[in-house]
Amino acid sequence: MAHPQKSRLGRGLGALIASGTPPAHAAPSPAAPSPSASASAPAPAPSDGLPGYREILVSAIEPNPYQPRKEMDRDSLGELVESIRAEGLLQPVVVRPVGDKFQLIAGERRWRAFQQLKLKSIPARIMASSDASSATLALVENLQRADLNPVEEAHGYASLIRDFDLTQDAAAQRVGKGRASVANSLRLLSLEPEVQGYLGKGLLSVGHAKVLLGLDDSAERLVLTRRCLEGGLSVRALEELVTHRRGAPGKRRRLPPSEATALTDIEKKLTSHLGARSTLRHSPKRGRIIIEYHGNEDLQRVLEKIGVRL
Repeated sequence: MAHPQKSRLGRGLGALIASGTPPAHAAPSPAAPSPSASASAPAPAPSDGLPGYREILVSAIEPNPYQPRKEMDRDSLGELVESIRAEGLLQPVVVRPVGDKFQLIAGERRWRAFQQLKLKSIPARIMASSDASSATLALVENLQRADLNPVEEAHGYASLIRDFDLTQDAAAQRVGKGRASVANSLRLLSLEPEVQGYLGKGLLSVGHAKVLLGLDDSAERLVLTRRCLEGGLSVRALEELVTHRRGAPGKRRRLPPSEATALTDIEKKLTSHLGARSTLRHSPKRGRIIIEYHGNEDLQRVLEKIGVRL
């Protein structure tokens, strides 16, 4: 099993774990045991929920109900199984006591690998954690390991906000992301389920999704999504196609390539400056600028950005 990549977040999983309730008399992290050693090592009773590092029964662990990852790659899990079989476990799972069991906070793939190897116990760090902290840590671990597809990531943020009554700012701070990054991710959930499915499977990129979000009509989004898939359109090609389809109702004016490119550049600069998706509806005589926002808090931020004081 490869060593974890360096955190790509401003606030890493280690920092979030450290910010929780510190283990009482926690021993140093155990050395990586061989699979045979893990199978034969004595395990405490499931009711022993004191914080610290120890071996616990694999059967005493339950999955995290807030786990954002919905699909687990079989090939990747198989590689982890073989790595643990050969080298042992290099990093313990993280769990919290819940009743007479333990609930996973981080390390579901490692736990499932131990189940496949039919090992009785697994090295674990036991820590006190609230539901909100457990959900946050599960999301952060997956973000750091790049295990989530864009739709799963968006659902993870939505779960934090919905289930624990957080604002976008608070959710972003918990996972070490910028508010704009979280807001842009959440926008993906406004796409049709079919489009989300293509995005989750990697058939569409987030760049394609952002362009499609600039369309107000659901049917048109679906038409362009299928055209994008069938023709293998790049993000830039899809942008030009969307721009050409804009205009007044009825007969749409086809923009010259240079004008379409200029409008796309303006939209990108506006979006970057405001931290909100901005769309131009342009003709030589008149036009509109459409600025999207998400909730009262986001509207207040955009207004302040453009200098409007209420």
